[in-house]
Amino acid sequence: MQYDKDIQSDHKALFGLVRNLMIEHFKFVETRKQRITTYSNSNGGICHMRTTKEGLDIGFLKGARMTDTHLRLVGTGKVMRVLPVKAFDLAIITHYLEQAVSINLLRNQ
Repeated sequence: MQYDKDIQSDHKALFGLVRNLMIEHFKFVETRKQRITTYSNSNGGICHMRTTKEGLDIGFLKGARMTDTHLRLVGTGKVMRVLPVKAFDLAIITHYLEQAVSINLLRNQ
């Protein structure tokens, strides 16, 4: 399972910090799947996360609708964008997570 790989990787501390932010602060529900760990709230899927060689990636399910204020998002697909994270920057990560939550709220109105 990907979660097991993430908590044993070289970037397990970073993974744990971001995971705790998502679960404790944002109250996301974590779903551990074979290939990825996903996070959602009552309005649906928000993102997924997994470790990489350089750190970790947070893949925003509706990332193409986000405003990339800090020019950190990568990807050119129609829907998704990825935030590569090499170090825990609370302000940056929170900025993008808050946008993702807001976008999910709009879907249900």
